[in-house]
Amino acid sequence: MKVFVPTPLRSYTGQQACVEAQGATVAELLADLDWRYPGIRFRMIDEQDAVRPHIRIFVNAEQVRDLGAPLRPADEVQILQALSGG
Repeated sequence: MKVFVPTPLRSYTGQQACVEAQGATVAELLADLDWRYPGIRFRMIDEQDAVRPHIRIFVNAEQVRDLGAPLRPADEVQILQALSGG
């Protein structure tokens, strides 16, 4: 399925904005992304297996918070990352 990657995480994907990954759940998809692009999962998921506060994951334009949420091969996943600074 297509996964849209935010600019701050594109250093992991070779600057690709859209990559392919597989998984029956969001957790499996993120594990597949991490296998293809080592280190990317840790930037989105914390040590307690929760989505980091500055990350939002959308499946077909609906926000998903549960890593066990099911996915279908035709789904589109968009990862958004809030920016902060001062």
